[in-house]
Amino acid sequence: MSTQELGLDAIYDLAKKVMLANGCDVANAEALADIISRAERDGSHSHGLFRVPGYVKALRSGKVDGKAKPTIKHITPAVIQVDGHGCFAPLAQSVGLPVLVEATHQIGIGALSLVGVHHFAALWPETEYLADRGLVGIACTAYMPAVAPAGSKEALFGTNPLSFAWPRPDHDPVVYDMATASMAMGDVQIAARDGREVPLGTGLDENGQLTTDPAAIAKGVLLPFGGYKGSAIALMVELLAAGMTGEQFSFEARETDNKDGGPPRGGEMIIGLSPTVVAGVGWQDHVEGFMQKMTAIDGVRMPGARRHKNRLNKGPRQINAALIETINSFL
Repeated sequence: MSTQELGLDAIYDLAKKVMLANGCDVANAEALADIISRAERDGSHSHGLFRVPGYVKALRSGKVDGKAKPTIKHITPAVIQVDGHGCFAPLAQSVGLPVLVEATHQIGIGALSLVGVHHFAALWPETEYLADRGLVGIACTAYMPAVAPAGSKEALFGTNPLSFAWPRPDHDPVVYDMATASMAMGDVQIAARDGREVPLGTGLDENGQLTTDPAAIAKGVLLPFGGYKGSAIALMVELLAAGMTGEQFSFEARETDNKDGGPPRGGEMIIGLSPTVVAGVGWQDHVEGFMQKMTAIDGVRMPGARRHKNRLNKGPRQINAALIETINSFL
């Protein structure tokens, strides 16, 4: 695979320039460029520049409004709704997250419901935002059907990612962001692009047979991680991200999508919890004792540690050269 070096500022600038050239206003373009460059910085390649073609397709088809201005509704003091009015999710998040933080610090728990958005990015930025401000964060979103419920061969769930973050004063927070599928679809697509096999059990081909060929899985169906356990968590995500927000379930998103290759409209649920309010004084020392116990075990790596280590490297990143060529063609 041929690669090209790009600095982090160059990645941001390229992403912003492409979004501006394809119908975004400055606010929307900067929100997308920020989330894309942060993904590349942290080594989350399947959610960085790799997503740009999908963003552009959705903008060019008119499915996503690159000039949308999200609005806030306070349903209760602890429940906030942001309507993206057809924007990509990062801009709606930038509007709603500060309000969620304020409510959660005051009340101890808060919920942010994002509706009318198109989510195409990683989930950890939302939950880490909360953890960096002393709060626990939980976030989830659905997509279009790509995953078969355990015991079946028919796609019903999206890859339905779930992210969790816990604050650790004076340490990097605990952060994980995982698909409830055996592998995120973006990682399957990258493996197919790069000619790599994936582990057996990742998914089924069009004939319902297990395969290690990612291209065959992309045409077939992914499987949930952990069998029935992962399937149950995927179900929970559908209910939280669609049932709780009033937005589309994955199967509904497929039925209403224009099939332009970009992300469908959907919802996201973000929940904040304040350990200071709920657990009380001294929670940090209590929790840190547990964290030290865990990290002292040989072979244990704290979730999110790889991303936090990657971001210490301020140097250029190796980007797939063909991808850069594709992105430049959108200018």
